[in-house]
Amino acid sequence: MLAGKAERRPRGELARVLVVDDEADIRELLDLTVARMGLSADCAASVAEARHLLEQQRYQLCITDMRLPDGDGLEIVRLISERYGETPVAVITAFGSAQNAVAALKAGAFDYLAKPVALEQLRSLIKSALSLPRRNGGADGGQVGGAAAQLIGESAAIGHVREMIDKLARSQAPVYISGESGTGKELAARLIHDHSARRAAPFVPVNCGAIPENLMESEFFGYRKGAFTGADRDREGFFQAATGGTLFLDEVADLPLVMQVKLLRAIQEKKVRKVGHTAEEAVDVRIISATHRMLKDCVDSGTFRQDLYYRLNVIELRMPPLRERDEDVAPLVEALLVRICGTQPPRLDPQAMTVLKAYSFPGNVRELENILERATALCNHDRIVLDDLQLAPATVVNDSAGRDGETLDDYLNRVEKQAILDALAKTAFNRTAAARLLGVTFRSLRYRIERLGIEE
Repeated sequence: MLAGKAERRPRGELARVLVVDDEADIRELLDLTVARMGLSADCAASVAEARHLLEQQRYQLCITDMRLPDGDGLEIVRLISERYGETPVAVITAFGSAQNAVAALKAGAFDYLAKPVALEQLRSLIKSALSLPRRNGGADGGQVGGAAAQLIGESAAIGHVREMIDKLARSQAPVYISGESGTGKELAARLIHDHSARRAAPFVPVNCGAIPENLMESEFFGYRKGAFTGADRDREGFFQAATGGTLFLDEVADLPLVMQVKLLRAIQEKKVRKVGHTAEEAVDVRIISATHRMLKDCVDSGTFRQDLYYRLNVIELRMPPLRERDEDVAPLVEALLVRICGTQPPRLDPQAMTVLKAYSFPGNVRELENILERATALCNHDRIVLDDLQLAPATVVNDSAGRDGETLDDYLNRVEKQAILDALAKTAFNRTAAARLLGVTFRSLRYRIERLGIEE
């Protein structure tokens, strides 16, 4: 008889948890904990038994050991991720086995627990997993992907970001958000938090580059009264402020090496020690980090610890630059003008829109918003013309950044297109004058405009 069947304990229509562990005492501990929380547990002692139970029953949570007699917990994580995507999986790892924990999170695990299992952490994990919003609708009836509409646009790039946010919101794994300045890294972090089981707890953003080095430890971990001159009271740090929620570390590459060591320990041990205190306290936070720099390059140059990099970069979310999603410029303009001006914003002249679509946006969406704010202040009544935009003369900025895989032909076409648009803008879209400015014949310019698909 299957161990799962023998140990099954039907309890009506209660939320069901699948427990997978080859040690009977661990199964009993987990089963009792689940039962005391008013839930129903089915237990399995192997991968095969877990497979059998999954075929018969839908579960709201699976808790599995990593080491099983006929395989490992990663098999169960991948199986559930592929076939039963609505079910979160928590993995139990050996104490100090950070490698296994990271591998599980990368495979799609919701979270992990280290042996010996702390009952308080176990209960907290179960509550978090069961409070996850459903993919087709959250606990409050809202659409899980609804808030991701704040990421405006219909390009494939932004569609992928929305899908990733939905996936990452159903995990407790650390997330590293890469991307240039102004691409919306903090917005993405907030959306992950808002769609997660932690949405009722605080989202605490921290700009790591804005904190003086001598204050970092006290700002992150808090301090006790009398710990140093001026410490006239106990104070909580960022970790304590984000308890139960998400700590967003922006510009994490700016952390000094000394602080990186302390941050690594806090993440691994899930404990922090206030300045001036001898005892550590447990903290429950999810870490999301971001930087506009290439963090791997920082590791290679020795300015960022490799071990911390692998702890932060369990799953990476890349925010695409605006120049890679030019089809999103028009809907972004529309939405931003409403945000700036209200329900009756000015409209953008077609020529101005054409030039704006071809602009390279070194500052990305943030720069677009600044351009539109300036244009609305300069425009006459309800129409924004090209001159109101006041675009920088050099619109092709940092050509090599973020263009991995771009062919030479693509690069040359992009530069040529930008040069033609600049000339047309300077001559109020007079082709003859633009051709003269570019040093080409009118016929040659007309051919290039058609070939490059430039709309006037």
